[in-house]
Amino acid sequence: MAEAKLFSIGEVAKLFHVSVSSLRHYEAAGLLQPEYISPDSGYRHYSTRQFEVLNTLRYLRALGMPLHEIADFLQNRNLDSIEQKLCQQKAAVAEKQRELSRIERKIDRRLRQLQSAKTAELDKIELVVCPACRLVWVEDALNIRGFLDMEAPIRRLEQAQPEAVVFLGKVGLGISEAHLRQGLFTRYDRIFLALDEEDRFVGETHELPEMRCVRVRFRGSHPQAAGSYARLLAYIRENGFAVCGFSREITLIDYGLTDDPAQFVTEISIPVEPA
Repeated sequence: MAEAKLFSIGEVAKLFHVSVSSLRHYEAAGLLQPEYISPDSGYRHYSTRQFEVLNTLRYLRALGMPLHEIADFLQNRNLDSIEQKLCQQKAAVAEKQRELSRIERKIDRRLRQLQSAKTAELDKIELVVCPACRLVWVEDALNIRGFLDMEAPIRRLEQAQPEAVVFLGKVGLGISEAHLRQGLFTRYDRIFLALDEEDRFVGETHELPEMRCVRVRFRGSHPQAAGSYARLLAYIRENGFAVCGFSREITLIDYGLTDDPAQFVTEISIPVEPA
């Protein structure tokens, strides 16, 4: 009886379009053992018996199945086992699709916000309707001289979260209604996170209703905001309005998007009602 033809590890790698390192990894994981290992050179050789295992392995890897699940199946190959594994993998793929769809929606929202900030008419005060939103905030006296001063309070917002704050909504600063009514706008009273609809946040959140606001967008960031606050408060007084909530100040373009401070754009919105 003729001996089975043996194939070197390099030949198998070429036949199956996999890397030699992958074959060695599968061996180390106990998934694919060579037919013969030369005691002198240590060279690996495979027969067609390993081809069937490698075909199954490649198929299940192409479906995204983890190696430990593949190992479990190879040790217990039967119809019930493969049906269970495939159903599990189908559910995992569906979850990945939902997550990718969520990420796509966030990317679309960021693109719209970026385009809006790039084309905004700066220093124009507008009366707008701010849509209902969901916020998370930390109330504290904050003296913001630059973007690095926001890092410590942002870390407080990020505690116990499954996702980094940088992936959630937009971070902003707020001044209380009481301080705005007194014309005090050089220090902030809170830092907040404006959550997107699809964001997952662990902890208390606050639902803000739709409200009428005066809004301005200006070139710069938080340290340059005082002049815009003065103009907004003057507009509110002169047009028969009164402040009825804390301000929402968000940098639409900042160091997270560009190294050029000359391109920074910040938005301030202050809720108002008839005086």
